[in-house]
Amino acid sequence: MGNSYAGKLKSARFEEALHSSIETSLRSNTVVPRPVFSQFYLDQQTLNLEDIKPKIEELNKELSLHYLERGNQELLNKQDTNGVDQEEEDEDEDMSETNSPPIPYTEKPAPEGSCTVDGFCQAGRDLRLVSVSMEQIEVPAGFELVGAKSPNIPEHILVCAVDKRFLPDDNGKNALLGFSGNCVGCGEKGFRYFTEFSNHINLKLATQPKKQKHLKYYLVKNSQGALSKGPLIIWKECKTRQSAGLSFVKPSSSRSPTMSQENGGSNGYSSSFIHTADSPSSRTQTSSSVSLYGSLDMSRDRSLAKPPAVSSQLVTKNQATAPAAARANGSANGLSNGGRAGMSSSSQPPQSVAHSTSHSPGYSAADPAMSAGPPKKRHRGWYPGSPVPIPATAVPVPAVRPVARSSEPLLSAPAPQPMVSGVLQPQAIPAAETVIVPENLLNDSGVRPVILIGYGTLPYFYGNVGDIVVSPLLVNCYKNPQLNGKTLEKLGMASSQLLSVESMILLTLQYLVRLGSDQIPLREEFEQIVLKAMQGLPLQERSSLLPGAGLPSCYSVSQAQLPWLARLTASVSKDSVHVLVTHNSLGEGISETLRSLSEIPPQQRLPDYVVVICTSKMRGNEFCVLVLGQYQSRALAESMLTTNEFLKEISYELITGKVSILASHFKTTSLGDNLDKQLEWFQQRRGDKVVVPFRGGVHDCVQSQEAAAMMPMQDTGSGNEVFQIYAPQLNVARKLLSQVCSIADSGIQSLDLGRFCKVDFMILVPPSEVLFHQTAQRVRQSGVLVDLGLEEAAAIHQKAEKYVVRLDNDVHSKFEAFIRKVKQNPYTLFVLIHDNSHVDLTSLISGSVSHGELQGLADRVINCREALESMNLLVLQVSSFPFTLQTQQSRISVYNEVHWPLRESIEESGAEEQVYFGLNDYSRSLRWGVASPVLRCDEAFEKMVNTLLERYPRLHSMVIRSYLLIQQYTEAMMALTSMTSLRDHTTPETLGILDDLISMPGKDKSGRGHMLIIRVPSLQLAMLARERLEEVRDKLGLQYRFEIILGSPSSELCLAKHFITRIKAWRCSESEDWVPRTYEDLEGLPCIVILTGKDPLGETFPRSLKYCDLRLIDSSYLTRTALEQEIGLACSYTSRQTIQEPLGAMDLPVRQQEKANSSENDSEELHIDLERPQSNGSAVTGTSVGSITENGVSSSSAVDSSQKTSSLTFQNMASSSAEKGASPPGVKQGCDSQGSQPASSSVSVPQPSSCGASTSPSSSSHNSRRPSQSTHESRSPQAAQPRTVILSRAAYNLLGSESTGQLHSSSLLPHADVTWSSPLRPLFYRGLSTEEQSLYYRQWTSARQHHADCSNQVGQEAIGFHPRRLLLTGPPQVGKTGAYLQFLRIVFRMLIRLLEVDVYDEEEVDEDVTESSELTQSSNDQWPDIEVISNMPFDLRPHDPKSRHTSPVYTEKPTKSLQGYNKQIKREVSAKRETVSIMLTKYATHNTFHHCEQCHHYTEASPATQLSDSTLHAFTFSSSVLGGEVQLHFIIPRSKENYFVFSQQGRQLESMRLPLVSDKNADVLKSPIFTPTTGRHEHGLLNIFHATEGAGHLHVLVVKEYEMPLYRKYWPNHILLVLPGIFNNTGVGAARFMIKELSYHNLELERNRLEELGVRRQEVWPFILIMDDSSVLWNAHNVQEQTSQSADASPSFKNISLKTVLQHMEATPKITQYAMCGVRKWSCHLAAKRPGAPFSRCHIHDFILLNIDLTQNVQYDLNRYFCEEVDFNLRANSSGLLICRFNNFSLMKKHIPCGGHKDFVIKPKILVSDNLTSISPSQYVCAPDSEHMLLAAPAQFLLEKFLQHSSYKLFPKAIFNEKSPVLAIDCYLNVSSEVSICYMSSRPHSVNLNHEGLVFSGLLLYLCDSFVVADLLKKFKFLKGATLCVICQDRSSLRQTIVRLELEDEWQFRLRDEFQTANSSDDRPLYFLTGRHT
Repeated sequence: MGNSYAGKLKSARFEEALHSSIETSLRSNTVVPRPVFSQFYLDQQTLNLEDIKPKIEELNKELSLHYLERGNQELLNKQDTNGVDQEEEDEDEDMSETNSPPIPYTEKPAPEGSCTVDGFCQAGRDLRLVSVSMEQIEVPAGFELVGAKSPNIPEHILVCAVDKRFLPDDNGKNALLGFSGNCVGCGEKGFRYFTEFSNHINLKLATQPKKQKHLKYYLVKNSQGALSKGPLIIWKECKTRQSAGLSFVKPSSSRSPTMSQENGGSNGYSSSFIHTADSPSSRTQTSSSVSLYGSLDMSRDRSLAKPPAVSSQLVTKNQATAPAAARANGSANGLSNGGRAGMSSSSQPPQSVAHSTSHSPGYSAADPAMSAGPPKKRHRGWYPGSPVPIPATAVPVPAVRPVARSSEPLLSAPAPQPMVSGVLQPQAIPAAETVIVPENLLNDSGVRPVILIGYGTLPYFYGNVGDIVVSPLLVNCYKNPQLNGKTLEKLGMASSQLLSVESMILLTLQYLVRLGSDQIPLREEFEQIVLKAMQGLPLQERSSLLPGAGLPSCYSVSQAQLPWLARLTASVSKDSVHVLVTHNSLGEGISETLRSLSEIPPQQRLPDYVVVICTSKMRGNEFCVLVLGQYQSRALAESMLTTNEFLKEISYELITGKVSILASHFKTTSLGDNLDKQLEWFQQRRGDKVVVPFRGGVHDCVQSQEAAAMMPMQDTGSGNEVFQIYAPQLNVARKLLSQVCSIADSGIQSLDLGRFCKVDFMILVPPSEVLFHQTAQRVRQSGVLVDLGLEEAAAIHQKAEKYVVRLDNDVHSKFEAFIRKVKQNPYTLFVLIHDNSHVDLTSLISGSVSHGELQGLADRVINCREALESMNLLVLQVSSFPFTLQTQQSRISVYNEVHWPLRESIEESGAEEQVYFGLNDYSRSLRWGVASPVLRCDEAFEKMVNTLLERYPRLHSMVIRSYLLIQQYTEAMMALTSMTSLRDHTTPETLGILDDLISMPGKDKSGRGHMLIIRVPSLQLAMLARERLEEVRDKLGLQYRFEIILGSPSSELCLAKHFITRIKAWRCSESEDWVPRTYEDLEGLPCIVILTGKDPLGETFPRSLKYCDLRLIDSSYLTRTALEQEIGLACSYTSRQTIQEPLGAMDLPVRQQEKANSSENDSEELHIDLERPQSNGSAVTGTSVGSITENGVSSSSAVDSSQKTSSLTFQNMASSSAEKGASPPGVKQGCDSQGSQPASSSVSVPQPSSCGASTSPSSSSHNSRRPSQSTHESRSPQAAQPRTVILSRAAYNLLGSESTGQLHSSSLLPHADVTWSSPLRPLFYRGLSTEEQSLYYRQWTSARQHHADCSNQVGQEAIGFHPRRLLLTGPPQVGKTGAYLQFLRIVFRMLIRLLEVDVYDEEEVDEDVTESSELTQSSNDQWPDIEVISNMPFDLRPHDPKSRHTSPVYTEKPTKSLQGYNKQIKREVSAKRETVSIMLTKYATHNTFHHCEQCHHYTEASPATQLSDSTLHAFTFSSSVLGGEVQLHFIIPRSKENYFVFSQQGRQLESMRLPLVSDKNADVLKSPIFTPTTGRHEHGLLNIFHATEGAGHLHVLVVKEYEMPLYRKYWPNHILLVLPGIFNNTGVGAARFMIKELSYHNLELERNRLEELGVRRQEVWPFILIMDDSSVLWNAHNVQEQTSQSADASPSFKNISLKTVLQHMEATPKITQYAMCGVRKWSCHLAAKRPGAPFSRCHIHDFILLNIDLTQNVQYDLNRYFCEEVDFNLRANSSGLLICRFNNFSLMKKHIPCGGHKDFVIKPKILVSDNLTSISPSQYVCAPDSEHMLLAAPAQFLLEKFLQHSSYKLFPKAIFNEKSPVLAIDCYLNVSSEVSICYMSSRPHSVNLNHEGLVFSGLLLYLCDSFVVADLLKKFKFLKGATLCVICQDRSSLRQTIVRLELEDEWQFRLRDEFQTANSSDDRPLYFLTGRHT
């Protein structure tokens, strides 16, 4: 477009046009005459082409080759009018053909060595249709094959693949602007410019390449399948021209960069009055028209749609809009009417249009005034109609920096603009509002002025607008009146505190005056100043300060005072700030400034800033700032570009050869010699010799063959690869696990850990080859694949890479395969780890491709529906710079963030050798005051740069910096080797770095040296640098001394062969074909790595990295992430002794010390027992138990000492796992110690580079010892120095600002993809912890429109956090990869622990005695024979392992010596019971934490049902034992009512249905199952669905009244039997008593009911099953047929279901003749034993099939707390009943640490003090009526506990005296394991032991009934001194019993021998009397 060639308007013609315009407007019916410029240019009769031609010719010199119009797709879809664009394109074409000579076009020379043959691409592949017609050409989706015509070979068609979006449809419409194509020959993809593409396919054009001209045909397949020429491509709908003299062409419009940023890169557009910039990047962002401007969100802030004074109205494209009121009407109240309020962020930005007061219905297309269409693209003067009315006070600003050159628009296709049905008439622009930018402004002044928008209306700019830039940098700071009440409330401010316009103007001035010459205005800094000013205001008013004192004093500045106060403020600026006051408009001041700028003599110094203030009476005060400082204006203009945009700009400048002028400048050395000639001369002089590779100086030369063959000394110890997990990594892994458990425990059911038995994972990394290999290597070395059971150890090398996926083109297929795996394996927990997740978080919708880069891939993967909805997929995002994930729209809950533990400073990190040296430490290091700081700014380099920037104002500063840097390194190399005179011309920094790099290998015996990183973000510049430096190095003979490597994300590392050989020699162990794939592999290699790419992607560098040269990172990096991730390259672990930080320099505030401590202790929330002994019977755990894998990584994590045993959530699930047996030796690692032990068995000294990139930049880690990063051992302590970082001045100011008082980098906008949500917000303090930073960013930043999280705003308030997404943040290179790999390992361990269970593993007591019974059945018998069993003697001795600690029952059979055995037992009493961990099987019982699809209906109430769907039923019966009626309550869920019988009337519960003995149904268990349970509503194993294999069964939970609500809540589908309230404090005896009583009563009711139906009473099933709530698994032993009893018959057991066991027992022949059946207790010894007798007649416990009918007269003792089962068994046996134990079945019981019938905590009844001392068992009893302390515990409980512990007092003669037991009549009580009890029944006809010849050592009478008589007792003989203990309910019954049994005849009693339990009389104590046998 041609403002620069728009014709020097001859004054006469201009005046004439102006007059005619005014005349037309006066005569016209419409209010909107044609604008004067369009009249002038478009009147073809008067158009003088001669005026224009010379300008076109001038232009040709600077013609650009490329343009890129990015992301118009969305726009195009919205509009239907781009056909006009095509016309416009062709009109341009026509114009250049007809009205002016063709534009000469010079093609860029082809790269050296490439093919230039016509018809072939530069890679030498044939593209001609005749050659490739039969080949299979791969056409990507969305692309089409088209034919291009080359002028040199007109007979041929060249085949190309072009993206369909850039081709027209059948009507010639809808082609996107720009180009995207692939070469079908060599397969190169991603050509974004047609120019570039035409060069590649060798079109060799004489004119500017245009796709419309050179892409001619579609290619189609003919019937033979060959490609052939198809239809023509119709590039426009019609070529007809209007001959009426005025052409209908739309004005060109282009998008602003900021719009592309804000609106997802696709929806901003504006018409280009201003020249598009001279590069594709600027074209992407091209300036908006000065008269047509859209919602220019130039600050990259979504809330800013237009400059402040614009209030906009939006209209949709299909709605005609009324033109706005004439400008005059609205201009006066521009500021006062809140004109700044209406900000639009619409996807169709508003555009200013002509002004008219009414929308006349008379407008139509036929209206002659309207038929004057827009001008051709060159003529920008026309002011077209537009769908959006112009606001009253318009700020017509170009959206971006309009770059200088004006020729581009001639050839660039414009972006379409929406057309509307109501077309508006153009209007003339008042001259006063117009500023014409002078010609050659940039050339004359060397400055491209930047206009900072302030308040008020900016003018329209014409002429050479490419030489100015309009920036919205500070515009948001002036929007204070728009702040809503909420924001002010958060800041604690009132609206009265907002500053006036005048105050803001003065504040801006003061800020500019304060800025240094090397500083630029920063939005964040100014916002802080404004905030402080506002907050200081009320204070100052209160103290009634005079105006003029301090900032806010200007609060009441009047309009008249403003100019002189402003001048006064500027007067102290030493002429760097000027104030210009005008009275009509800002345009006046701007115009005057630009004019004086173009006329100023070169030697005169310009002010840095000119503040233009307009004090208009009509419009109030307005102002803007013109930035004229050379450094400031350039830095501001460049900082407006995004990284992508400035990289495009650079690549454009290189492609078009604009840099040639700079390149020629650097062809000479600083001394003026020709550089290349000098180098050639050195090379000739050197001949074939090269500098010795190592062990020698730079002047020692050898033959090149000899150099290549030189091998270094072998370096022992450097190649051992050891991967270790360190304490901080373990802590973080535990925190992650703790968080996952929290998610599982939260009530929202988003994660059910109980169902997973396996862990699988995938790691997503940014598209970097090195990072990919690095991560795969970490996975390989960590052994995690083996530990998770995913791969065999042998296959791990090949398989590791399939778990790491790059976010590139191939990610979709790999991710789809992963998601398929996720869906197919619902019982595997998948973890998707998104490493470096801050990279490329653009949304999928925002536009797919930019500058050849893929965008939105991460969004497409981690935010896809499958990833969000899969219940077995956790997403872990890992980042060192998580700020872009912490916005108001974040998908991650703040509670799901895990932060690396921090330490505030080096000295706080304790005494570890290795400490993390991070970003904060670099900033702090500036205060060390050492001679060579680790963070430096190269001042000499900056001075050179500034000189060059002044000389080359049109080039991007990074290009200039790069060329200078290349020259510096070139000259330093020459200075050090051959041309010492150059030393003075090289900066000391550069010289020092290269001297170290080159000389180090000469000093090291093995040739090791340092690495230098030069960061060059632009790939083209990086390639140039490598090429140039390599060339210089080789010519100087240094090619064997050090390597130069291009570190590009997209390519593998490429090294010379001799360097690879050298590395292999150092590493000793590598195979022949090994090549380095990661930077860590280059450990010790002297090299320069030129690191390129938009961002560093988290690669870890070796310890030998010493220097990071970041001198190219300048003011283009003005976001926190961009800047800090560059410094992150240098972060690492360093040796403590190398850090010379003065201790005490930074004392921590107490608050932060506390915070650091608390963050450290967080990790102690979770105590998971991850070191289990090897599981029994578990294949899975074999790979995962705490063993040490080959590579030295312990696969177990560590156990914490303080195990919590509260309620078992996943959080403390491990603490509920069993008290475990001893761990195998060697398992316990030191990994969880907080000290400096590495968490693995390996003891190598680790190396501090890092385990993947990491989170929170500003923080250093609190480590205890450094996490493993690199895989090599350190060779010497000196190796771990902090790296030296050399910065540009701009970056140094931001990072080292503590000393300078400037804004620090941490206060910058956190990331380019987010925006501040308010211009006023609290100050950001550097000291904030990462948690506080997260909260700050979540409150004050929001995602831009192109951000992947932008769509996450549900409504306006609620934000959708994803429940299964976590964020791990930690500083760069701190070791996060190791932490998350350890997390995977411990998650798996925990799941295994969830699937494992600790069961008791105790050998039975004296079981060998039972085995030797003479009467046994054949071991092959399935069922017991009633005859055999009834003839077997009952084995009185209990063998249950619990009985180890209770009194043995006396039996005639010999036992192990009580003497020795029980002494040993006594010692063991305090020890924990032995447990072993076993895997749960499909037949296990479960607690509430188990959920699965099969049993959820069994345990959980369906959503439709409520608790009220269970019904409460009373059930009353009489009990002779309790002496009256007993009322129990059943709670019966509706689904279980079929098991009960209800009365017809009133639905009264009548009975529980019982089956018949003869019933046979394999799917039903006949016996009702009763489970007494207390205190285990969560942990009791009450879900027996899987154990019963889903068979029908009646299961009743027997609970205490006070616990009923809890059990009802947790087990809503279970039947509850609620005991009466009087049983709330009783023991398990009462529950068993009530079950048996109820069942007998129910049996009678059922017999009566069924008898009426004709069933015999004996046919009703009389059995119930009483089962413990800890029964977990059942096993069958000796399952295979044993053909012989030989010793080698292998014993075996297998897991079976409860159903199998119970149905087998129920099927026993003559079952009703057995009183009780049971099974044995499992122990691991059982499995190894030879099979014994299959059935025994002995005690049974825990799992009892009880015949209610036969045991009618034998009751459980309802008072008992302990041993109630032994007591019952002995009484049942003495009644002659049969008890049978099935020895081939065993029961496993789970160790449950809580609940159950455990001990009461015995406390005093009246608490005297809180700190009570423990109460000894001797205090459980006392003398009656004494003053003894009374206890709050049941009497029976106190008695039983007293008897257990006081046998030596009560029965001294019985201790260890097996031959003289204590006689107990009708009861068994535990009187300690040292005393044997001989049980005798007093009942007539009872079966008792033969006691002839037996002398008893004591007599125990417990609540004896009338069957005990004096004559009975006289049958027994007692030792002399034997003792007696008589226990009764009260004192009177005690006395009566003594008398009734005539005890005083043989026993001596004393008064002091009467005792009672230590209860109060309310608690009914028990009384007992002791006596001695006389």
